[in-house]
Amino acid sequence: MLLIAKAAGRLPSAEAAAFALELADIDISSRHVQRIAGAIGGELIRQRDRKVVERRRRQLPVRAAVTPEVVAAEIDGGRLRTRAEDGGPGVHEEQNKENKIACLVSLKSEVHESDPQPEPPQSFLEPRRVQRLVQQMKGQAGDKPQEEPQQEDASPLDETPAVPAERPGAAVKLVRTCVASMADCQQFAPMMAAEAQERGFFGAKRRAFVADGAAYNWGIQRGYFPDFEPIVDLLHVLCYVYLAAHAVEQDEESRWKSYEAWLRACWGGQVAEVINELGVWQERLKERLGEPPEGEELEAKDPRRLVAEALSYLRNNQSRMDYPRYRQQGLPITSSLAESLVGEFNARVKSRQKYWNRPSGAEAILQLRAAVLSEDERLQRYFAQRPGNPYRRRQAA
Repeated sequence: MLLIAKAAGRLPSAEAAAFALELADIDISSRHVQRIAGAIGGELIRQRDRKVVERRRRQLPVRAAVTPEVVAAEIDGGRLRTRAEDGGPGVHEEQNKENKIACLVSLKSEVHESDPQPEPPQSFLEPRRVQRLVQQMKGQAGDKPQEEPQQEDASPLDETPAVPAERPGAAVKLVRTCVASMADCQQFAPMMAAEAQERGFFGAKRRAFVADGAAYNWGIQRGYFPDFEPIVDLLHVLCYVYLAAHAVEQDEESRWKSYEAWLRACWGGQVAEVINELGVWQERLKERLGEPPEGEELEAKDPRRLVAEALSYLRNNQSRMDYPRYRQQGLPITSSLAESLVGEFNARVKSRQKYWNRPSGAEAILQLRAAVLSEDERLQRYFAQRPGNPYRRRQAA
């Protein structure tokens, strides 16, 4: 049973899992794999929900043997296709929905007397590389979540690609676990907090909460992780200033100079300077192009819109952009671990051929995928303690 659950959670489909199991001399149909995956995923859902209740009642114990020194809680979201339940064969009432994904990671890093890297990494200063990054981020933004309205500082740039940027003093990942669900942010927040509590994160000396600028992310941080350092993902900042620079300047050389100057200012914690300059550009654009039509949405490439979006993002997140201090404390400044984790979840739940029943058709497989991707052997531990395991010691009557 454990081998079947592992295959169903790790491989991209039930068909692929059945084929792999056949190679291991286990004769099983893809439909049977799917049933087992749904059953085990359902059990994991109930276990997760029990932990949420135990945490609320202050009964959830810390499972970690040693409290980690440095920790980070990162959150991001993926997209998957859904269809109406009980609609018969085929896809009916297709909708794209968001699945929330949290990465909880223990880290190894040092505290420095000063900023260990006052200059941005070279990868952020290479025009072609930055252009590809921005295009990839914009291309993956795609669909908006339909169950939650866009809020004032919500980010239109989503599912960001992980960009490794090695730098002096960067934190090193030790152990990663994850939480995933189709639930809304009010339900997802206590799931995330329960996982953090079990791992002893609230006792760590240095704690970071890293995410993009979506308003609900910071609602989770304030409500459930108030003692964690709130840090807005630097890659989203890079994207906004790059697009704003291309909106206001007329030639490539001037655009790159503005981008580089604004990136360096943000990297160095001088966000106020960029906000002031963008404010000046906003007034110039109004003089040149006129006031935006009241009640009408500007086109995506309209310079007035790009500058306004960058200004809104920087203003709303300015207090979470003290990057020199975060680097000095050995804390992460991007949510790249969560972003790469989104890609790992997408490999199982997202494709052109996959449609999950609404509202919670994907919930079971998300739990199984989370158990497989967590680096603490939780699926093996679950099966060792699962009722019906022949090797599980019976409790005394």
